[in-house]
Amino acid sequence: MIPIFRPWFDNAEVEAVREVLMSGWVGPGEKVEELEARFAHYVGAQHAVSLNSCSAALLLALKILDIEGGEVITTPLTFVSTNHAILQNGATPVFCDIDPETLNIDPKAIAAKITPRTRAIMVVHFAGHPCDMDEILSIANGIPVVEDAAHASGARYKDRMIGGVGTVTCFSFDARKNLSTCDGGMLTTNNSDLAERARKLRWMGISRGTYDRFRKNGAEHRWEYEVGELGYKCYMNDLNAAIGLVQLGKLESANAQRREIFLEYGRAFAALDWMRTPVEKPQVRSAMHAYVARVSQRDELIDHLGQHNIDAGVHYKPCHLFEVYKPYRTDLPVTDAVWRNLITLPLFPSLTEREIGQVIEAVKKFEV
Repeated sequence: MIPIFRPWFDNAEVEAVREVLMSGWVGPGEKVEELEARFAHYVGAQHAVSLNSCSAALLLALKILDIEGGEVITTPLTFVSTNHAILQNGATPVFCDIDPETLNIDPKAIAAKITPRTRAIMVVHFAGHPCDMDEILSIANGIPVVEDAAHASGARYKDRMIGGVGTVTCFSFDARKNLSTCDGGMLTTNNSDLAERARKLRWMGISRGTYDRFRKNGAEHRWEYEVGELGYKCYMNDLNAAIGLVQLGKLESANAQRREIFLEYGRAFAALDWMRTPVEKPQVRSAMHAYVARVSQRDELIDHLGQHNIDAGVHYKPCHLFEVYKPYRTDLPVTDAVWRNLITLPLFPSLTEREIGQVIEAVKKFEV
């Protein structure tokens, strides 16, 4: 079975893990600090705070913005962790409709949803395609903008990397993502106060991290630290960071391979009048995380591909359709119409030419 996503590791990651295991220090330490520094430089952000997941990054991003009791304007077409973070912070999700081409949040819909209770705007770079950040930031007019960039490691908006554009950006490094640490995430920001608070919150609110206390010289005793507020245990460790450092070095080439497959699919499917292929707007460079097309007989095509040993999926069932979000449902005509036609085809750097051909041939054999 050809999967939708496949992790891309080789001996370099194995050796990186071996080095950490043999060092005797596997918690957050030198590798974590190196990954944070290198990733911040890569995306053009002043600060990068590593975490154990993008879900944790989203949770902390909204926590450090003090949104409790307010509203957060958001997209329904995303994995539930995006909007769970709003509820987990004691705020109200306000769902906006999406752009029918990019499947990103519609900036014009954002403008209509802003109220005196709006504390933040949450945008998702769907499938790696950046949102129109200039328009969104203009509409926000000072309201914090949180970017869910789980799909967008290596994506660019105009002349800027995603990660240094909005107020806070959250990345996913799980096994399926463009840059993987097996499981992990990163929060980036240009605001020093927000970054410092996030660093404390990721380790129970403690003022001095374990590595700082045990491996660095200082006047204070190891056991001396302060706890200023209730925090969490969601930091990254050196094992994950070591893998991330190798993956960061591969990211540009891996994304280039994704792009080649994306374009090959586009050429192959161009003549299919029953399929709407994904777009890339001129002002962006997508990370090409996923190949999400639109077909009217989506479920039948998924079954057909399964019979040809090809996995396909749906990204995503919109959040407002789940029971937990029932109190926040609203009229979202584009989302409700579009999501029933979405199909995600296999796309990852190690997809072979034979496998690409197998996917293309199977799709073309589908009888509409």
